[in-house]
Amino acid sequence: WIRVCALEDIPRLGSRVVRREGADDLALFRNADDEVFALVDRCPHRGGPLSQGIVFGRSVACPLHGWEFDLRTGACLTVPTRPVRSHPVRVVDGKVEVAV
Repeated sequence: WIRVCALEDIPRLGSRVVRREGADDLALFRNADDEVFALVDRCPHRGGPLSQGIVFGRSVACPLHGWEFDLRTGACLTVPTRPVRSHPVRVVDGKVEVAV
């Protein structure tokens, strides 16, 4: 587990990008219920930054073409054969940790 930020560093219904040298960037999402999720920050359709998408419930919509993804699993709800990689997340003492 890698500690990446404080929970309050991720806006509700928003995201924060974690840059990783030599690997895909991660988008951390926080929903209205303060659940936190991590997905690779690239839509498989046209490479759009999912971190700039709209968060609703436990989903995010890509800002380019509206493809929707399940924040828990990375499953694409628009085109089921095009998921995005997700990573386990936990919050410990107000700090967000990601398993990569």
